[in-house]
Amino acid sequence: MAARRSRSPLSTRRLSIGPSTGPLPDLPPISALFLVDFDVRAGYTISWKRAVPGVDLDGVVEYKCLPSGLHTVPNDLIYFVHEREYAGLSAFVNMPCEEEGSRNARMIAVGILVPLTYGRLGRAWRHARGLDDLATKLAEDRTRVHLLEAYWAKNSARDDTGQDAPQNDMPPESPLVSALAARLQRSHSRSRSASDGTALLPSGQRLSPYHPAWSLTNLLDTFGPLIFPIHRAALLRKRILLSCHAPIHEVCNFVYNISVLANIPSSVIDMLDTTAPSQRLRPLFAIGIHDITSLQEEYAASKRRLSNPEEAIDDDFSTGWVACTTDSILAVKDDLWDMLITMPPPHSSQARDKIWPTIECPRGVPLKATQRDLRRFRTLVDGLNRLPTRSPTSPAASPTSANQTSTPSPKPTVASFSDEAFDKAVEPVSWTELAYSGFLWWASAGEQGRSDAQEEASFDASLLADLAAPPPPPQTAAATTARSPSPSDPRAAFQQQGMADSFSSPRVRRPVPSAPGDDVEEADQAVTELAIIAYFHRLTTQIFTVLGDFVESAGPASPYVDDEEDEGPTRGEAEDMGEETPLRAGALRGRGEEDEEDEEEEDRRPVVHLHGHDLEHMGLDVWSAHDAAFVRELVERYFSREARIEGKGVEVCGVRVC
Repeated sequence: MAARRSRSPLSTRRLSIGPSTGPLPDLPPISALFLVDFDVRAGYTISWKRAVPGVDLDGVVEYKCLPSGLHTVPNDLIYFVHEREYAGLSAFVNMPCEEEGSRNARMIAVGILVPLTYGRLGRAWRHARGLDDLATKLAEDRTRVHLLEAYWAKNSARDDTGQDAPQNDMPPESPLVSALAARLQRSHSRSRSASDGTALLPSGQRLSPYHPAWSLTNLLDTFGPLIFPIHRAALLRKRILLSCHAPIHEVCNFVYNISVLANIPSSVIDMLDTTAPSQRLRPLFAIGIHDITSLQEEYAASKRRLSNPEEAIDDDFSTGWVACTTDSILAVKDDLWDMLITMPPPHSSQARDKIWPTIECPRGVPLKATQRDLRRFRTLVDGLNRLPTRSPTSPAASPTSANQTSTPSPKPTVASFSDEAFDKAVEPVSWTELAYSGFLWWASAGEQGRSDAQEEASFDASLLADLAAPPPPPQTAAATTARSPSPSDPRAAFQQQGMADSFSSPRVRRPVPSAPGDDVEEADQAVTELAIIAYFHRLTTQIFTVLGDFVESAGPASPYVDDEEDEGPTRGEAEDMGEETPLRAGALRGRGEEDEEDEEEEDRRPVVHLHGHDLEHMGLDVWSAHDAAFVRELVERYFSREARIEGKGVEVCGVRVC
């Protein structure tokens, strides 16, 4: 007997669906279409399929499109990658029925494969609405397979190579922002990413309703300041795994967005070493137990590449990735990932206190945001909340909202985070920072602290330049003096900029047209999402530009220099006197001449010397050991240099006291 269920819009569960503005955009050609049915005896089975020649589906896609735990949710959308060549999307429906043999529940999934030549997801999200409609109708009546035949006949690829992408589609460099390089002034080529969003969406480009970028505000709301250590790990091309619960549509969107935010802008590519990692972080989306073998093989290939750079290995598949899983066994196998992010359960959103995701890097070592990350996040949210909901020239969504065309409307928010909530996600102020801040406050009567805070605020504001409304006017000198930081609480130095102790999250309610034919510009509605991408691309550009300038000034053959004083003989002097240095002693103990030459080559590797204020110019925390380690690894991976960092401190009579 066919199941009966009232149709309900999928948007009640998928908060990342953007507004609809009439007809759907051009659909990318599909290379496969299949129907997966859950049988209580046989398990997951492919009951119907069509595919272009050369695409193998059996024994693979039925597990990729139905991750563990989906039986607990009524519907979901799942993204995955198939054989490195195709992006997959499946719409899952769990519908009650009266069939006792099916345990009174009918679970099916309708999925597609799209060539990855169209980007990270092959624009597969454009099929989401059609797949959800097919899945619902087939769950109600399994015999309606003619709907699948019609969908395949209409959208299948005409040949093995597929069709050419439309001219107005998203460019390969950024899936959201147009090819902006030709429109940027040459003088700004090193200070702005070619996809940093300053032009938002140009004429002829739109953000599809199911585009993963609609989850960017939810991404910031979920992770808060933790998004910055995740962004740094993504720049290092770490293997990032998000362990989550069903439904996973939103988390798959997070995977996509983390990959987009970690793009290396084209404006800095020329300054990187030829052995640098790939320009973008590879998203794997939903993975499971069946992917363990391939992940282990890729990791072994990446290790071979590091030991033998001349070995021919596909760079895009030998570096890091970001993925999500509902299989807890992957979280236990710590050899599969470098960073594990454990997402809170879905019901935690109803908790009174904010529950943050937990980050381990490596396993068992918790990772939190720095104090600098917290201040940066506050500035980012403040800037995003100043963005107008609608531009002054865009048409109204409905006749009743005509007044919105002349004045920007405020962005409604759904949550507020207090300082106590952030304490669970942010590292406490270190004793060294407390001592240094207290000494400067005493020595300069608070002037130095205010100067540092103003410089930091200016840097953060520059990342949202031309995107956000002007910041509030500065406080008067009297008010600033009254709020000057005390030596016992250096965090008060940032409060003088007018930031409240608690502030709203950046999540917003997007305007929804009152009728399908409403003429609403999606570019205007996506201004916040594009501003977030611009912010992180500019932050990445700033980091690489600062490091690139130091590498360029160091020269191609700067010798290794040890700044520390050494009262004993130098290595060359010791060898001339016949003494055994540690390296020479190791060689005499059987390491061989080849190992000795390798050590000497490492000693001759160029060194980049950085100071604490250089880290500040990159927007990093000079007091954080994690940020210092990040810079050292970034210099090694992208510039093939060694970085030596001298942090801040206070010396009294030549003795460093903090």
